[in-house]
Amino acid sequence: MTFTLNNGVEMPALGLGVFQTPPEETRAAVEAALRTGYRHIDTAAAYGNEREVGEALKASDIPREDVFVETKIWISDYGYDQTLHGFDKSAGKLGLDQLDLLILHQALPSEFDKTLDAYRALETLLEQGKVRAIGVSNFMVDHLTRLLDVAQVVPTVNQIEVHPYFQQREVQDFGTEHGIRTQAWSPIGGITFYRDGSHGSTLDDEMIGAIAKAHNKTPAQVMLRWHLQEGRSVIPKSTKPQRIAENFDVFDFELSDEELRRIDALDTGRRGGPEPEEITLEAFGRDIPEA
Repeated sequence: MTFTLNNGVEMPALGLGVFQTPPEETRAAVEAALRTGYRHIDTAAAYGNEREVGEALKASDIPREDVFVETKIWISDYGYDQTLHGFDKSAGKLGLDQLDLLILHQALPSEFDKTLDAYRALETLLEQGKVRAIGVSNFMVDHLTRLLDVAQVVPTVNQIEVHPYFQQREVQDFGTEHGIRTQAWSPIGGITFYRDGSHGSTLDDEMIGAIAKAHNKTPAQVMLRWHLQEGRSVIPKSTKPQRIAENFDVFDFELSDEELRRIDALDTGRRGGPEPEEITLEAFGRDIPEA
């Protein structure tokens, strides 16, 4: 299953995310995913594991053009020239000449000019053919509005926290209106159980469990299917081959409209990740090493 981005590029709807995957476990996780059938890998400069993703791609016998590789520029590398160099660092670690999707990891609200300069660099990289598509991550409606006021190219995706307990409908709807595909990070609500125990776990949700039982699937598979049927790209992360395979096994069943509505109704409005408005270089800046 693929989604066609607003520039005509085809992106596999389901990918493997490697957020918080230690470098030493990343290569094996990516190799397991590629063996399972994944053809979309999402990483980021700030994850510190781009090199290992590249090693797994190189070790695989799958043709380069068959794997969609996505990475992100960290806020410390914002600014026009800095972001162009950020691409060089990421491409060098990944061992690739061209990236399929390059996105800005966060908006930098306190220094939005730097964010806009960084996006202008992405537009240049797109024009030069060094990337096939560009986008953003964790951008709220205000950030997107300010970006679209000056951008030459509409972002193809906005990667945001979306799971049954936190759905960001306003951001999603704004994206849909402007042809920006929502890509869900923490799509099965992982952030609700490894960062905030008071939330309760989506995996233990009775209603999701009941739907899973009805389809002879797991709660995680039901949540991934919910995203896909509502048109969102998903990048679940795991390092366990069995879980990686389970997350990919979501194309042989369908949720009813009523089941989709019941999951939609679980939104608590409570964010698990950092507040996008609170991202500053002082608090979140970190040096991204050279390739």
